[in-house]
Amino acid sequence: MNTLPAIHVCIVQPMGYVHSLGFLDQSRYLRYQFRRFGANVTIAKNRLRHDAVNFVLGAHLGFDPALRQRYSCIFVNLEQLGDGGASVSKAYMALLQTSAVVDYDAANVPAYAEVLGDVQIMPLLHAPYLAPKQAMELEDRPIDLLFIGSLNPRRQAIIERIESTGVQVTLFDHALYGPERDDFIMQAKAVLNTPFYDSARFEQARVSHCLSLGTPVISERRPMGGHHPAFEQSVTWFDDNQLETFFAKQFGTPAFFDDARAQVAAFREADPMEAYADLLAFAAGFGQVHHERRPQGAWAPTLIHLGSGKDYKPGWLNLDVIERAQPDLLLNLAEPLTLPLALESDVVGPVVIEEGSVDIIHANNVLEHVPDLVTLMSNGLRLLKVGGEFQIEVPYERALSAWQDPTHVRAMNENSWVYYTDWFWYLGWFEHRFEVSASSYLDASVNPCGQDQAAFMRVTLRKIETTLQERMQARTMQPDLRIPDDEVVCWQPQGADEAEALSAQVPASKAPRSRAAAAVDA
Repeated sequence: MNTLPAIHVCIVQPMGYVHSLGFLDQSRYLRYQFRRFGANVTIAKNRLRHDAVNFVLGAHLGFDPALRQRYSCIFVNLEQLGDGGASVSKAYMALLQTSAVVDYDAANVPAYAEVLGDVQIMPLLHAPYLAPKQAMELEDRPIDLLFIGSLNPRRQAIIERIESTGVQVTLFDHALYGPERDDFIMQAKAVLNTPFYDSARFEQARVSHCLSLGTPVISERRPMGGHHPAFEQSVTWFDDNQLETFFAKQFGTPAFFDDARAQVAAFREADPMEAYADLLAFAAGFGQVHHERRPQGAWAPTLIHLGSGKDYKPGWLNLDVIERAQPDLLLNLAEPLTLPLALESDVVGPVVIEEGSVDIIHANNVLEHVPDLVTLMSNGLRLLKVGGEFQIEVPYERALSAWQDPTHVRAMNENSWVYYTDWFWYLGWFEHRFEVSASSYLDASVNPCGQDQAAFMRVTLRKIETTLQERMQARTMQPDLRIPDDEVVCWQPQGADEAEALSAQVPASKAPRSRAAAAVDA
């Protein structure tokens, strides 16, 4: 029986931020190492799992620490921290100081932990699954030297010095990650590695990935840049004062290629299996303790996001009708809804949705797709607290964006909200309605603009109680009389005497007959 916890790797990606794809390599590596021990491992962007121990990558881009109450989270730090390292927020440092953390480099740990042993170290070494099925010979590869990463003045100066020796350095002209980037790595005779920060920590993630793909790495050796022993014999090193000599006289020679092949072969023996066994054991213990201490009742969300996919909102209940959008729950609010509603999923665990319990419902480019918008808006009104907001963004009717999507069923304009505000009684609403609390126009880049440039509308509807006058209007205009079903206590005779007296007062022979019966007699 497998007693290992389920493992989930979560990549934090602010909407549209392409550089979060840089965490794909480390996510795959974690998955590979844990699967070696038989663990069930999943990977997703921004989504945590209630039923798993979550390894979170990229939390420096923003992470709500309150999520740690319901989700078992271990944070993977891949940033260079401390003097001369990356500039990260105080919130991220506080998160590391108060959470379970795993780090790729022990030199980062003193920046956020007093005891080195409190942090698990995760070496990034050989990844067998990256080995190409048929690698191109190094001598035949079309790219001399490939550089991957962001440029700063120091890196730019080193590249210019290398190119002055006659070696061409190839750079990407836009962000490229994953298999698409790996195709270029496997076409390079070597990859150049030089530190970005003054802290000069060795870029273990990039170098291990390239070596695993069968491409040699040439790295600058910096005094402060310590590295795992596996890289000492697997990388070609150069000092600053040797740069021109090495690239002018040694790079690209038969001796260089022979050494490079031996270095790539040596790296295949770098297996951190023991370290990941310890990490998995730590995750199992941490997850068990967290499971015992976290809230055991059903989650009652106060923030609901209608949609998922690219704009998934961590900490919200993300609903969608399309499974490929990977929502927390598949639920269509445009269908009749019985409340309270108790549901459960692997992502968010047990959930209860109750009437009048929600602060905000957010619908970004949803309403134009919904066939039964009245039911959706009615369910939204029921779910929201008085004062709660329905935040809506839709294409503007006069813009080309209104009909560019083949799944659009309507266009929206300034008058699209009148039935939910002034003419609420048409929809059968009585005690509550919406009011427009904010409205603005957005251009094609989703920036505020004037009406003449509008591609989208952003509207906030607030739930309010109807006035007495509005209720009189509703009573007047709605077919439903809305009167209570008054309770009636039927009279019962007390004893045989009362029953006999009642019977004597209405003799059967003199009981009234209908006009139809009298006509038949006639």
